[in-house]
Amino acid sequence: MCGIVIAHGLENPASDRPRIIACAKRIRHRGPDWSGCYSGRQTILAHERLAIVGVDTGAQPLVSTDGQIVLAVNGEIYNHIKLRASLKERYSFKTHSDCEVIIPLYKEHDKDLCNLLDGMFSFVLLDESVTPPRIIAARDPIGITTLYQGWSSKHPGATYFASELKALIDECDKIISFPPGHIYDSRDQSTTRYYNPSWWDGDRDGPSAPIPTARADLTLLRETLEEAVRKRLMSEVPYGVLLSGGLDSSLIAAIAARETEKVAQAQAETRRRQLAEAQSGPPSPSGMAVSEYATIASWPQLHSFSIGLENSPDLLAARKAARYLGTVHHEYVFTVQEGLDAIPDVIYHLETFDVTTVRASTPMYLLSRKIKAMGVKMVLSGEGSDEIFGGYLYFHAAPDSASFHQECVKRVKNLHTADCLRANKSTMAWGLEARVPFLDKKFLEVAMNIDPKEKMFNKGVSQEVDDDGCPRMEKYILRKAFDCSPDGKPYLPRSILWRQKEQFSDGVGYSWIDGMKDHAAAAVSDEAFARRAERWPESTPDTKEAYWIRDIFDGLFPSETAAKTAVRWIPRGDWGCSSDPSGRSVSIHNAAYQTSA
Repeated sequence: MCGIVIAHGLENPASDRPRIIACAKRIRHRGPDWSGCYSGRQTILAHERLAIVGVDTGAQPLVSTDGQIVLAVNGEIYNHIKLRASLKERYSFKTHSDCEVIIPLYKEHDKDLCNLLDGMFSFVLLDESVTPPRIIAARDPIGITTLYQGWSSKHPGATYFASELKALIDECDKIISFPPGHIYDSRDQSTTRYYNPSWWDGDRDGPSAPIPTARADLTLLRETLEEAVRKRLMSEVPYGVLLSGGLDSSLIAAIAARETEKVAQAQAETRRRQLAEAQSGPPSPSGMAVSEYATIASWPQLHSFSIGLENSPDLLAARKAARYLGTVHHEYVFTVQEGLDAIPDVIYHLETFDVTTVRASTPMYLLSRKIKAMGVKMVLSGEGSDEIFGGYLYFHAAPDSASFHQECVKRVKNLHTADCLRANKSTMAWGLEARVPFLDKKFLEVAMNIDPKEKMFNKGVSQEVDDDGCPRMEKYILRKAFDCSPDGKPYLPRSILWRQKEQFSDGVGYSWIDGMKDHAAAAVSDEAFARRAERWPESTPDTKEAYWIRDIFDGLFPSETAAKTAVRWIPRGDWGCSSDPSGRSVSIHNAAYQTSA
């Protein structure tokens, strides 16, 4: 992924170019590898590049062979090779970039190109062949990548786009989070939805969405997720997996380990064949020894990364999963104080004051810095599973299957405001790209069309078990789909596959959230907290922790424009859920541990 800043509808782009480049510099952490800028008749496109595919030739903005189409992209297009082969007209590609295929797709399909893309992306495409010049801007279906749109009263005819809020905050006095699954067209200034899957009933919320009735096909579920992981291993640079030891990250790691092993075996076979050919013929001019072939064949070897407080639940579980999977495992221990010290920087990068997101992002932010320091540029992560399968513990309180499904749909629709935002910005703060297989379009089509009755789980301490003795706990069908393997080797140890859900901010160590609360209690006076509604009539903080985080946010982004782009993550109050998003606030959390003990 990368960072983009675009201004369209400018009267004098030549004079505005330094200002837009300065805006792009604010998000250079997203693209430390190269900077590019293009000035058109009315448009400036600036790009900060993180090179993962087409490393040597993929600098952006990309320009068509006739010089009329210009493209700036933040993202990855996993099916770019297939799309190149599908083009009706021959196109001379200038680079090996996976994103360049968007240009000929636009020429052949215009705005309909977005539904052809399989990946995560935010892009702006400039068409200089028409008068006035036209731009289209789009964001991936779920909002894995971040994108903001802004307008300025100082330049009333201009429209701005950027990967992060901070690039626009001094330039625009109106900013919105560009909606996922939509495309903007400057020709009529329209923003329309292009992503309309079968489980998504237009833009209406849960109550009007259809309730699926299909039985869970566990084999299809497993194979579709495996395919989602496989395509996301597209990389020309070192990659790894984030491993918390929970179900979601462990499953992604297990699949990635298997796929990486296949790659290593294929490379080893190629090297063996080359060696045999060299030994049967004249000496190889390279003089490469057998041991050097073995070294090359041993790469790639999957690396896994975890973080937590000393002896935290996640560190212990991740260690066990990594040992089973045979990954090269790296674990990092942080202290509560180190986390507290990082929070202002975390909020600066997140651009939100949501407590849940800040809690979970801080360890992820710290870990990302360690990973990037090792030379790794891309990691796989497990975001999205809890929304798709109703895995959050508060889902146990759903009154019926219809409500359960409607809440799943609502959470998936809003992933761009919470978990996707966290995964994108916490990692990209250090120029590290996170890919999320659970949010693959094909996998979503399978998983979101399963009868919600099969996703629901037991309430209370006594859990029903199936014929194999497996508990019908949260995300039961996902666990069951990977409870066996075609090759006879289990994907994961049973204790990991059937481990109870922990919120990431809990799993890194319960003292982390407690430390945040204690710090906030000392930092925010009772008098100030009592007047919180006067200071913030909207999105009023309901705890001192929320007050403290909002106060830091306002110091970094003092405008009302910035605050309006933030969205709070709140469990269902009408289900009797605590306003505290921590998993420990849900009654069945401790009850389940008491039962398992």
